[in-house]
Amino acid sequence: MIARSALTATAERVLAAGCTLGEGPVWDQARACLWFTDIKQHKVHRFDPAGGQHRSYALPGQVGWVVPLDDGGVLAGLPDGLHRLDPMTGVSTHLLAVPGEPDGNRLNDACVDSGGAVHFGSMDDAETGSSGRFYRAHGGTIVPAGPAGICITNGPAVSPDGRRIYYTDTLARTIAVAELDATGRPGPARLFVDVATDFPDAYPDGPVCDAAGCLWTGLWNGWAVARYSPEGRLLETVALPVANVTKLAFGGPDLSRAYVTTARKGLDAAALAAQPMAGDLFAFSVAVPGVAQPAARFAV
Repeated sequence: MIARSALTATAERVLAAGCTLGEGPVWDQARACLWFTDIKQHKVHRFDPAGGQHRSYALPGQVGWVVPLDDGGVLAGLPDGLHRLDPMTGVSTHLLAVPGEPDGNRLNDACVDSGGAVHFGSMDDAETGSSGRFYRAHGGTIVPAGPAGICITNGPAVSPDGRRIYYTDTLARTIAVAELDATGRPGPARLFVDVATDFPDAYPDGPVCDAAGCLWTGLWNGWAVARYSPEGRLLETVALPVANVTKLAFGGPDLSRAYVTTARKGLDAAALAAQPMAGDLFAFSVAVPGVAQPAARFAV
């Protein structure tokens, strides 16, 4: 349920992507393009807004997230661990498994901090068991970092000053926050916001911070994205013409264009007929721009 009085912008479709589960948008400043995934179709998508070009890459499993690497490649999270995708050839190479992950888990959502470390989550692919947790990948190693015992993880998202990190527990409908120390490691997590208070029919999906330190989150079954203040107060919502809204990324030359992924997953025939743009990519302009995400640094 959307608080209609808080609507602040209009979203438009910019790409008929047709994703089953569109996720993980991230702006690549070096190439001026947007990367995102279709988890269930095992694809990575690249969209160049200036010319409207779109290319997709097939990977050997469910791709939970992608982030640009500092060597020109793209790092991807698959059920069997981290892969490097070569954007020129489309060839992917397995780099490293995530230690201790159950066979039924897959990876889901990620971000990069100012030091080039990748923070990401795992989850039960059946969406029933609490086997998911968060990790930090840096310097060729992967270590647990953040909350555990979660069914569906989303995020993390790092604040623009690099001092806080946000973690989403989608089924609990909550977003937690933790302080980051000087080495980029998180402290204990505490509740940031109970999204069900503002959106009783929706589930928080992927989060991202803007330059003011406010947190935007996708709303699964919420028909919108929502923006929260650093204190956890709902500031605004932007409606979309589809129910399952997954995540937002800031892009464009000044990072003032918000790109939003969506999903067809979970919609029956009647819902799909009513939402013909479900699974497509949308965009709208924002008054407060985003923050450039650094390229990831990871080598084994």
